[in-house]
Amino acid sequence: MSRPPYAIVPDEGQESVWDYPRPPRLEPVSARIVARFGGLTIADTRAAYRVLETSHPPVYYLPPGDMASDVILPAPGTSFCEFKGVASYVTIAAGGRRAERAGWRYQNPTGAFAPIAGFIAFYASKLDEALVDGEQVASQEGDFYGGWITSRIVGPFKGAPGTLGW
Repeated sequence: MSRPPYAIVPDEGQESVWDYPRPPRLEPVSARIVARFGGLTIADTRAAYRVLETSHPPVYYLPPGDMASDVILPAPGTSFCEFKGVASYVTIAAGGRRAERAGWRYQNPTGAFAPIAGFIAFYASKLDEALVDGEQVASQEGDFYGGWITSRIVGPFKGAPGTLGW
């Protein structure tokens, strides 16, 4: 797929989400990924994966062994991804606060996504802090897809009103 005319051309050291594949690709991440909520670091890892899909900022999946599992609670509902399978949701409860359906996981993901079984992805907008190598991320607009935007990623990004048909 070639970049559309409205795609931002990446500078040196940046990636364009329009160069990401469809179907999406899973890749390991060596960057330090930190998630904080309610005064607690709920995840801190260098063993995450990211999913890269055309027009989307990366979604980071964090290993359960590198998070404070006692603050992660099952939440009602599921959704279906044509590439990864059935997702279930999680709520975060920490510091006297709750973030309902703040993240999701695939317990039995399909094919190429098997490495992220049980890993959790969080919506950056539901966290107090979401960091990639110390950089505070911005959340993907619309809060449906859950991508994390850093200065190393350029768009425009799917999720905003009028972009769902991309």
